[in-house]
Amino acid sequence: MLENLPVAAAVFAVLAGLVHVYIFVLESLRWTAPATRRTFGTSEDEALATRSMAYNQGWYNLFLAVGAIGGAVLALGADGSAAVAGSSILLFATGSMVAAALVLVTSDSTKLRAGSVQGFFPLVAIVLALLLG
Repeated sequence: MLENLPVAAAVFAVLAGLVHVYIFVLESLRWTAPATRRTFGTSEDEALATRSMAYNQGWYNLFLAVGAIGGAVLALGADGSAAVAGSSILLFATGSMVAAALVLVTSDSTKLRAGSVQGFFPLVAIVLALLLG
């Protein structure tokens, strides 16, 4: 199954990665900017108080993005054990994204929209990889 990752699964994994790169930019580079504060519903004081936490959290999102995108590239661009490794990395990264989205939603039900944005593409990638692979 992991040797032949469906292209559709890879596409959704890359989309998931791009969403997480965007989250990285918001959390690690633009956390205190007015537009970012509006997106996350935080005041200037809250943003300043949580800046180091958001910076750290943004990097986690970037690392997951690298796993999803890098795994997709490796899975589609290699064969044999390298393709299996790429698919495994992709599934680990997208699984972690889905788990993080579930944690977000279960910790605060008002974050359903954010959790859906964070978790939709990786969930589709997993389903496609498992059903079509």
